[in-house]
Amino acid sequence: MKKVMMLSGMLFGVALFGTTAVEAGRLVNEPDSAYLLAYSTTKNNGKNGLHFAWSRDRQKWHSIGNEFGFVKSDYGNWGNQKRMVTPYLVKGADGAWQCVWGLNEQELVFAHAASPDLVYWGRQSYPMVQAGKNVLRPVVQYDKNAATYHITYTDASGKYYRVTTKNFKTYTPAVEVPAAQYKNNSQTIALPGGDATGQVHRVAWADVDRLQKTYELKQYKNSQYSERTEQDAQRFAGLKPVEAKITVAAAKAKPISDLLVGVFFEDLNYAADGGLYAELVQNRGFEYKPSDKKGHDKSWTSTHSWTLKGDKGTFAIDSVAPVHPNNPHYAVLHTTAPGAALVNTGFDGIAVKKGERYNFSVMAKQLEGKNGKLQVRLVSEKEGVLAKATVNASPGSWKTLHASLVPATTASDARLELEPLAAGRLALDMVSLFPQNTFKGRKNGLRADLAQTIADLQPRFVRFPGGCVAHGDGIGNIYHWKNTIGPLEARKPQRNLWGYHQSMGLGYFEYFQFCEDIGAAPVPVVAAGVPCQNSSDGGGGQQGGIPMDQMDEYVQDILDLVEYANGSVNTKWGKKRAEAGHPKPFNLKYIGVGNEDLITDVFEERFAMIQKALNEKYPEITVIGTVGPFSEGTDYVEGWELATQLDVPMVDEHYYQPPGWFIHNQDYYDRYDRSKAKVYLGEYAAHLPGRPNNLETALAEALYLTSVERNGDVVHMTSYAPLLAKEGHTQWNPDMIYFNNTEVKPTVGYEVQKLFGRNSGDEYLPSTVSLDNNQEAVSKRVAVSVVRDSKTNDVIVKMVNLLPVPVNSNLDLKALGTTGTSAVKTTLQGKPGDRKLQPVETDVAVSELAQTELPAYSCTVIRVKGN
Repeated sequence: MKKVMMLSGMLFGVALFGTTAVEAGRLVNEPDSAYLLAYSTTKNNGKNGLHFAWSRDRQKWHSIGNEFGFVKSDYGNWGNQKRMVTPYLVKGADGAWQCVWGLNEQELVFAHAASPDLVYWGRQSYPMVQAGKNVLRPVVQYDKNAATYHITYTDASGKYYRVTTKNFKTYTPAVEVPAAQYKNNSQTIALPGGDATGQVHRVAWADVDRLQKTYELKQYKNSQYSERTEQDAQRFAGLKPVEAKITVAAAKAKPISDLLVGVFFEDLNYAADGGLYAELVQNRGFEYKPSDKKGHDKSWTSTHSWTLKGDKGTFAIDSVAPVHPNNPHYAVLHTTAPGAALVNTGFDGIAVKKGERYNFSVMAKQLEGKNGKLQVRLVSEKEGVLAKATVNASPGSWKTLHASLVPATTASDARLELEPLAAGRLALDMVSLFPQNTFKGRKNGLRADLAQTIADLQPRFVRFPGGCVAHGDGIGNIYHWKNTIGPLEARKPQRNLWGYHQSMGLGYFEYFQFCEDIGAAPVPVVAAGVPCQNSSDGGGGQQGGIPMDQMDEYVQDILDLVEYANGSVNTKWGKKRAEAGHPKPFNLKYIGVGNEDLITDVFEERFAMIQKALNEKYPEITVIGTVGPFSEGTDYVEGWELATQLDVPMVDEHYYQPPGWFIHNQDYYDRYDRSKAKVYLGEYAAHLPGRPNNLETALAEALYLTSVERNGDVVHMTSYAPLLAKEGHTQWNPDMIYFNNTEVKPTVGYEVQKLFGRNSGDEYLPSTVSLDNNQEAVSKRVAVSVVRDSKTNDVIVKMVNLLPVPVNSNLDLKALGTTGTSAVKTTLQGKPGDRKLQPVETDVAVSELAQTELPAYSCTVIRVKGN
């Protein structure tokens, strides 16, 4: 019947069109060429990118992909930029397509990108010009005789200007030209969705076909990636428990990375100040500025979190004689009689525990008055005075005063009150309250319960301080490690691009110390000489690269970082580390250079400088490059090509995807070329609508991690992102660990990371899984990984079941290559939407594991103890 229907279709094609051919087993009846319209729209403020439509006769037009964006502008910030205004497309030298477009109505800049086939687009560039008021409606023409391109634009005054280039890298200075030289061949075409204005080109039908197939493939993949467990009742209707035979080839074991699972810390969601950093006083240095929040919060000033209690005094901010130039503001408390107090409410209140000691300090000097006594109190609205002490300020220079406070009652709503006990004027700065019980008892340390929760993951490395925080919002916001070390009052605070303030109390020394305390390798990330491409300050995107005449100094800063971490105490920066209390080196081995940057010529020039300098002076340091924020696309391709060209030893990949992506891409790293750079999967997470962290997302991540272990010879490190989020102050979801002032709330995703982190190995034992059900949807939701820890000789079997029915596994125990008789089985299971789950751990005999049931929606880890 099928053959008859196919033949009928072929005959129908002959009868209808007259000419039919069969090529490679398929029906072909296509024109040789067609007209192609390239255009953009003003929808979504012009952010939807470059669209195409085709026609055989210039009368009836067909949109390709319903205004699918084949290339989108990546210039500027996410808010009002990323626009593609009046794109202009021409075919130039060697058949390459060249596209220019306007970016906004303000700047003297346009955009350019090129493509060999209209599907893959190369690096974007944003040339700046020096003539006119702005750049509007740029057009490009190719002069074959001169082998040059002319880009002509108009401006707000109606004048016309032109620049010329041979390679879209260097341009002649912009000059004014007559209006007649502005040749815009755009046409307005009536499309099914409305009129569109763009350029019409006659192209081979293969070009149109390629565009359509690209869109269709994208839609097909999107349908796969949108698969969710809420569809499982229909998808797996009638599915019975699955039988699985697991065969392990221990003799074919291969070495894999022993740093596979780590953590990535970024000061996002109040992860540092008010979070991991144990300081309880908010705005201790009176350095909050409206610019921290870009002027959106008028209360975000030097007085934020501070109030004056009582009516016998005044409170003002001064900057005449500061503690340090990097900390220019301080408070002046003027009292006419005892009774007025300066009050700090901390971060959503100050949480204290009965009987525990809290260390208070303040830098102070008496400006007027004979008695500089200052009473320090912890006061609860509900419980009254919890603890108090007295310190004495003296005239002259700034002095640091100390006191110890031991609350009589536990409270979560405490506030810190500073009351002068006599009339006068006191200058106060760096007002601090720390729990004595910090993680590992470190001075200027970390919140113990939060740090311990991270340590319990047993991460093999810590990436810090970001992320986006590392390369900053514009040049002036790039994170400089030297601003974060030394005495607290000398550190230079700055705006956090996530919309708040960084005190830098948690600085590079503290990061290195934390890594050492938990046995994790430090992986600092520095900007690659460019700020975030989504910058909203200092020009749009990568146009804000550090000027080349300043790059030598910036490169030296990075070299100094290695000396600070590893250098002898006799070196300049090694001595500073020793002065901070750590004469021994921190054993730094990795440095990330860049963070999911737009791969442009601006980026490449600066990255290459940094890499070259590090390779020459510190060849033992592994430089980790960057390949953009996605698992595909221009930055990914260009980033990998650059890494190969420069022989970068490792690259940092980032992708946040729906659970379906992780289900359908378990072969992602199986395809990687083992001769090229190793991979650090520095940021990843499964995202569902509403961004929950639940069992469905956690199991999708677990499923994927089994494939990462299988490819542990090319994937060197992984870290889920983000790590921390304070309730009520969250800019990004989901996160691994949520917290407030009194509680730490690990997620289900945390439990999966913990299972993999605490059960990692350094040898991979290949295995095969044979199911009695050959449905692809079933096989892609059952995954197994077997590793061995050579230090203990333990063998660890990880089994993930993302099906709504149990999987009965049959495991050949002899093939595990161990003679151990005892094991620990840990199972995490529940309903897909569950957000609060904890694994159940049981001791079992190895003989009991030959038949192991994997519950529906579960992750099971079996650790067979070595000899």
